Amino acid sequence: MVNPKTVATILNNLRHYQDKLDILADYPRANFLQDFTKVESAKHLLQISIQCCLDIAHHIIADEGYRTPQDSYDAFLVLHEEGIIPDSFMPALRQMVSFRNRAVHLYWDIDDEIIFDILQNDRADFEQFVGYILSFLTNPSEIEP
Repeated sequence: MVNPKTVATILNNLRHYQDKLDILADYPRANFLQDFTKVESAKHLLQISIQCCLDIAHHIIADEGYRTPQDSYDAFLVLHEEGIIPDSFMPALRQMVSFRNRAVHLYWDIDDEIIFDILQNDRADFEQFVGYILSFLTNPSEIEP
């Protein structure tokens, strides 16, 4: 059984990071791109927001006894296999993991424009992920693999 306190703590952290990303997303493109503190803050907040999603996935997998994922994206695939995440959302999760891996391993090679575009176009993916997780935690018996 999933420990709700652990997941709630991570979800609260994710909400906190999303609130900060919302503030950064309100800046006009030129203003955002000219200020390295905004760009680097957004990059870090996106990275740790994605890590929150991965941490939640790993907690569910471990607590429910699902198969062990082979890598970060595979953790989301496990949730998909178990009926928690729909097929239609998997491309967004693949992009999240790809960005996180670049931010961690190729941090010097991320175009600032990409950061801004993610802020403008992809922040809702986090809320969508949270919705799937909350649905599972609220009604786990209704999830069909």
